[in-house]
Amino acid sequence: MKNTKKIIALSCVLLLFTTGCGKVAKLENGQDAVLTLNDNMSISVDELYSELKNSYAVSILMDMMDEKILNAKYEADEEENESVDSQIQSLVMAYGGEQALLQIAASQLGINTMEGLEAYYHLQYKRNKAIEDYVKSIVTDSEIQTYYDDEIFGDIKASHILIKSEATSSMTESEKQEKDDEALQKAKDIITRLNNGEDFATVAKEVSEDESTKENGGDVGFFAHGDMVEEFEDAAKALNVGEYTKEPVKTEYGYHIILKTEQREKVALDTIRDDIIEDIATEKLTDDPTLQVTALMETRKQAGLKFEDSVFEEQYNMLMEQQKQSLATNK
Repeated sequence: MKNTKKIIALSCVLLLFTTGCGKVAKLENGQDAVLTLNDNMSISVDELYSELKNSYAVSILMDMMDEKILNAKYEADEEENESVDSQIQSLVMAYGGEQALLQIAASQLGINTMEGLEAYYHLQYKRNKAIEDYVKSIVTDSEIQTYYDDEIFGDIKASHILIKSEATSSMTESEKQEKDDEALQKAKDIITRLNNGEDFATVAKEVSEDESTKENGGDVGFFAHGDMVEEFEDAAKALNVGEYTKEPVKTEYGYHIILKTEQREKVALDTIRDDIIEDIATEKLTDDPTLQVTALMETRKQAGLKFEDSVFEEQYNMLMEQQKQSLATNK
């Protein structure tokens, strides 16, 4: 069973404000000045708050909210720390150093410290966990049973003969088609040889272009759902033990002739229930990426989210709709 691997792309922004050890205004009421100018001019806390409130403050507020909710829900563990460290190191290498990375982070995320960048990826990691947990929670028993009936099968043992197309990216479309047609005809000729009684393993050793299996007569061993590309899996499932495909099976690797040599009993549903739920959740997110937004909204709602400021509530709802539309458009 394949593990769920996904990269969740949300248009949330994390802005971190850092302060030094200098003078900090005491904000005792809304009229306290954040700064003063000549001629008794000043900017008050209320003025600054009002300006921020009508621009990007809701994004900052959402990040602060998610940090509180998700840090309480998910304690950082070794897996999270390793994931974040790996992402940071990959980015440092990709951009040629921390300073170059921070320039990008500052322009795109408003983050200007490595500590801030680490905090951002910790938050994203936890958001991804919340999304995954929510989508798993909405998988129904009926969906699980249908998936089990339709997709899960006893491990299959098979052999194959692979014929690759000699088409290259530099060729014209007609040249590529010509090479593909040649590979297809070669695969069909091999099936004719098998139909005439030649031994599958012997032919595989002679003509298969899969160097990793040809010396073993094309034996690929046992495989379960998700181990092989979909076209190969579907073709093998449809065969009876001892049968081979009467037409070449095309995959991204070329044309296959597949021989089904053995099949084990199907495992009980209870033993793979969690894996099935994980696979269904992955499919749901692929089919409907807006579930990413819905999942986080539900997580916040379950944490008792209540806006005390109607302007922020309106902006939050607008931002959530924008994110959903963006994800739906870029699907």
